[in-house]
This record gives sequence, C-alpha cells and structure tokens, in this order.
Amino acid sequence: MSQDKWYRAILSERLAGEWRLVVTSPGRCSQWPEYRWQPTHEVPTIDARKQALAALGYDVLPGAQWEWDEDSDDPDDPTSRVWLLAGIAVRPVSEVIS
Repeated sequence: MSQDKWYRAILSERLAGEWRLVVTSPGRCSQWPEYRWQPTHEVPTIDARKQALAALGYDVLPGAQWEWDEDSDDPDDPTSRVWLLAGIAVRPVSEVIS
C-alpha cells in the first residue's frame, strides 16, 4: 500500500460553529496537525480547506473528492443536533515536490 493512502484530512464542526481540520495518520494521534477557523456557521469553502491543508503541509491526492457524513448527539432521537463530518485523502507536500 502506498504511504499516500495513510493520510486523511477530516473536517468537523464543533460547538458554536467552530470548524476544524485534522490530518490523521496511523499511530500518531497525539501529533495530528490541526487547523481551526474562527467560529462561523458557514462550511469552509473548498479553497479555504486547500489553504488550511497547505498551511499544515498537505495536499489533496489527485482525483480525491470530499466525502460527507453526519453524526448526532443521540442517534435514537431524530430531533438531536446533527454534526457534519467530511474526509478526503491527502499526502504531505514533501511527496508532491519530490
């Protein structure tokens, strides 16, 4: 398996409209790079996400698309608040340059 497949960017909405982007990799959750936007109820644009990834030293894999999902505070309660999550495959910028 290519090392590219090990990295995934996760975009999530937290309380009070705070959006954050985390780049995950195996075995290093305490060192996952993170980017946070100022609280807003607007979803960060694709361009804003690309800029955040670049600031963290990552780039989207060619052909990768954002995949959206949702979660809720209480899956058994249809009136429970919904949390949006998105993910995309990424790679370190150093692999793009080399």
